[in-house]
Amino acid sequence: MSTFTIFLVLIIIVSLLLMLVIMVQNPKGGGLSSSFGGGGNQVVGGVKKTGDFLDKSTWTLAALLVVLILMSNVALPGKGGNSDSKLLQEKSTEAPVTNTQAPTSTDTNLTDSIN
Repeated sequence: MSTFTIFLVLIIIVSLLLMLVIMVQNPKGGGLSSSFGGGGNQVVGGVKKTGDFLDKSTWTLAALLVVLILMSNVALPGKGGNSDSKLLQEKSTEAPVTNTQAPTSTDTNLTDSIN
């Protein structure tokens, strides 16, 4: 398994976690935190304000996603080698195509006028 594939799997996992955390939040600040008593800084079961956890996890996952994307760019396959596509490489290995047709009268007229 290549390094790029590992980064790709991690990016997908972090993206799914980020979607989950965002879907749990309420757009007006309620969400999961309001279901545990709704108060501002109310402590429930030793956890202070679930909204803070969701907010921090959102920013952390977003930053992790950006870092993983940048690191995957460094790990792209073909880095440092020939970056041409496979089609261009195949065409360069084939014999060049030569024109076997006889020149037409317009071709000779153009070359005569140039000389």
